[in-house]
Amino acid sequence: MMDQINVFVQSLEQFWLHLSSFLPQMLGALLLLIAGWLIAKLLRKIAIKFLKLIRLDVAAEKSGIEDFLIKGGVRYTTVTIVANLIYWFLMFTVMLAVLNSLGLEAAAGLFNRIILYIPNVIVAVLVLMFGSLFAKFVQGVSFTYLSNIGIAGAQFVSILAQWAIIIFVVSVALEQLSIGGQILVSAFQIAFGALCLALALAFGLGGREWAASILDRMWKK
Repeated sequence: MMDQINVFVQSLEQFWLHLSSFLPQMLGALLLLIAGWLIAKLLRKIAIKFLKLIRLDVAAEKSGIEDFLIKGGVRYTTVTIVANLIYWFLMFTVMLAVLNSLGLEAAAGLFNRIILYIPNVIVAVLVLMFGSLFAKFVQGVSFTYLSNIGIAGAQFVSILAQWAIIIFVVSVALEQLSIGGQILVSAFQIAFGALCLALALAFGLGGREWAASILDRMWKK
């Protein structure tokens, strides 16, 4: 009976010994988590103000990304999405530090992979946004120019130019995210090349009509 009591007392002493050595470590990890959470929230607010200051919301609206998000049922704007990505990047970094402080290397490795992937998402979002904006700009400029010089099918050619740029931008974004591998990226590149060929043919045919009209005017003079 006394032996069983001694074993129980020794086990209890070892438990309290491990607990007393782990408690300061746990308390430090908890304080680190709270401090990191507060800093991440503050930086998210700063990021939202900064992104609005550089008119990222206006660029997203002009590029059509905001309409795309609304049609897809997404409640967040582009600015809040980018700010939330920054917030979660910081939170995952804090969680990685917490897990390392607790000696949980396996879980820390998983969080480290997520942290390394988040910047790729941010870059892909920015590429899509500014690429779509540039494609819309090219569409407007090319339509205006081709209409002014009297090329038939100016709208068709300008839309082809817009979609050629969009396909190229999407392929760059997918490559940045490492989604689909080389096959999917190659498929987008082939589609981009096909659109460029169609654009060149359409422009060539329209240009031939324009050149013929110019020569006809010169001949009449």
